[in-house]
Amino acid sequence: MASVAIAADRTAGTGPQDAAWNEAVAQIIRAGQRMDQRGWVPATAGNLSVRLADGRLAVTRSGGHKGFLTPQGVIEVDPEGRALHEGDRPSAETLLHCQIYRRFPGIGAVLHGHSVASTVLSMLTRESSLHLADYEVLKVFEGQTTHDTRLPVPLFANDQDIARLAREVEPHLADMKAGYIIRGHGVYVWGPDMDTALARLEGLEFLLACELERCKLKGGAS
Repeated sequence: MASVAIAADRTAGTGPQDAAWNEAVAQIIRAGQRMDQRGWVPATAGNLSVRLADGRLAVTRSGGHKGFLTPQGVIEVDPEGRALHEGDRPSAETLLHCQIYRRFPGIGAVLHGHSVASTVLSMLTRESSLHLADYEVLKVFEGQTTHDTRLPVPLFANDQDIARLAREVEPHLADMKAGYIIRGHGVYVWGPDMDTALARLEGLEFLLACELERCKLKGGAS
């Protein structure tokens, strides 16, 4: 969007700002707007990040509405999630982004949203995963070439201690194909670039919405 590009250009030449940084910020702003339009980042929920080629991380500032982001709403952190500029405050959940980047060197973007479907479905089961099967859209995820498959989406208990939550997630990361869900909270997805991460998020949210509708229909028929 032109408005995003213009806004990003205004900050060029200050702090970490350069062409690569401006592009990362613009990608995050556009993704935040898209997620907001679909109701996946209500109030100040959610966080988004991009890893630059030189290793810098651009991540949303804590407390901002993701549908109304400006370049000032995106800050620079190091690979451990520490803000690199005085006064900047990243979300505590930035540690979960950093975990994904450490585990997968080829990942360039991480998205976290709080949709109704992910929140409700994750609270309706005691199972350790949701299983998505027989949907055509499953092919949006890496390695999936047919609808005739059953894909697990791991569920983890919500925890305000993010370091402890990260330790729970870590052993399962290697096997994840469609991201994961924090119960009563929301989803985490990632990709080699922002476009791919967004496609995977939209695919997962579509499938979760389908599952929620099926639950409603089963309830109405019983």
